[in-house]
Amino acid sequence: MADVAECEAPLCSEQFGSGAARGCRAAADGTLQWEAWGKRWWGFSGAFIAKPGERDGGGGVAPGTATPPLSRLLAVFLPQGFPDSVSPDYLPYQLWDSVQAFASSLSGSLATHAVLLGIGVGNAKASVSAATATWLVKDSTGMLGRIIFAWWMGSKMDCNAKQWRLFADILNDVAMFLEIMAPIFPIGFTVTICISNLAKCIVGVAGGATRAALTLHQARRNNMADVSAKDGSQETLVGLAGLLVSLLMLPLVSDRPSLSLCCFFLLTALHVYANYRAVRALVMETLNEGRLWLVLKHFLQTGEVLGPAAANRMEPLWTGFWPSLFLSLGVPLHRLTSSVLELQQLVEGHREPYLLRWDQPRNQVQVVLSPMAGPETILRAATHGLLLGALRGEGPLPGELDELRNRVRAGPENESWVVVKDTHRVLDKLFPKFLKGLQDAGWRTEKHQLEVDEWRATWLPCPEKKVL
Repeated sequence: MADVAECEAPLCSEQFGSGAARGCRAAADGTLQWEAWGKRWWGFSGAFIAKPGERDGGGGVAPGTATPPLSRLLAVFLPQGFPDSVSPDYLPYQLWDSVQAFASSLSGSLATHAVLLGIGVGNAKASVSAATATWLVKDSTGMLGRIIFAWWMGSKMDCNAKQWRLFADILNDVAMFLEIMAPIFPIGFTVTICISNLAKCIVGVAGGATRAALTLHQARRNNMADVSAKDGSQETLVGLAGLLVSLLMLPLVSDRPSLSLCCFFLLTALHVYANYRAVRALVMETLNEGRLWLVLKHFLQTGEVLGPAAANRMEPLWTGFWPSLFLSLGVPLHRLTSSVLELQQLVEGHREPYLLRWDQPRNQVQVVLSPMAGPETILRAATHGLLLGALRGEGPLPGELDELRNRVRAGPENESWVVVKDTHRVLDKLFPKFLKGLQDAGWRTEKHQLEVDEWRATWLPCPEKKVL
């Protein structure tokens, strides 16, 4: 029998995740001969040559044996399929998040040392029962604060996850500063640490909620659990490093309050800066009120739609929780009208499944939603409200809107419903183009991060005759 000739063309190929593919050829003895593996880590590709004898059952290189030790270590802390299984902003965010976690760990060690000193650890005259009572009061205050804050602000943190994330970390620094200062004023020690623990519990709610929202954004293959678990592993590793450094740092500063305070301020500065860089690195592809306003304003001025990267760079992080226009989506119908005439004024000109009232003196827009209102309708309603806010602002506007702005500035404020009706006609032409621009620019319009209440209403169409 003639020998089997070796084929030049690959018979098949395979690849692991986003790594480079390897081909397979037929060897002269009839076995399958696999090429060396190539893997991609941290954005570049490289081929790794297997050691002699490290081959799988088919004669090729075994997937695990050619991987260098660093890649194996990274696989412990990175989600499976990285980088394609996560959002593009995952790596810069996690790097800065690790820096801030390390700084926070060291600051926390200084704060814990101060609290233990304040309750009497190491003091023979200190009462165990008094220390226990102080600790229980501190914990109970924090528990009540956690419940109240979650009820009060829970729904808002999805809409502004980046801002609340930054707020939580800054509040955590304030809480640790109070703990460090508490032993200096023994008379108000209990009150001070209760306030500090209350702030820390608020931090726990805001930090946990925003972390979940950001994990949902970063997970791109329905792998939220894996991304969350690996984030926990990274945080544990950073915490362990912080613990080891703290063991070296505390003996040096424990008897020097001024040096301890100096170290705290330096670590706090690093913590705030790293948090800012981490949050700024995030690129959210869904629209909240702030990002929608930035994109809409740029569209009205230039006719072009900003992409997610540009809009996220412009999004305010320190301010912006309470914008000048108060937009309320999903309000109850009874809040907007109390008579048949007012209801007919609201319904007139509204062909979309929402009703809108504009209170010019307060610059407040309230929107009633129909049960049929989906994400696109809610996005249009929010755009409509922000468009009305633009009529009271500065900056260039397209022709019809500029005419409406002049009418708003010259006309009586009790005729706002007429302006609302006219903006409906403008929006019928403007919004389809704006929506298509959003989709082409990379925004995800099938969902949003707009704050919407749960009220829904139904109403009859406006009658043809005009009510005097």
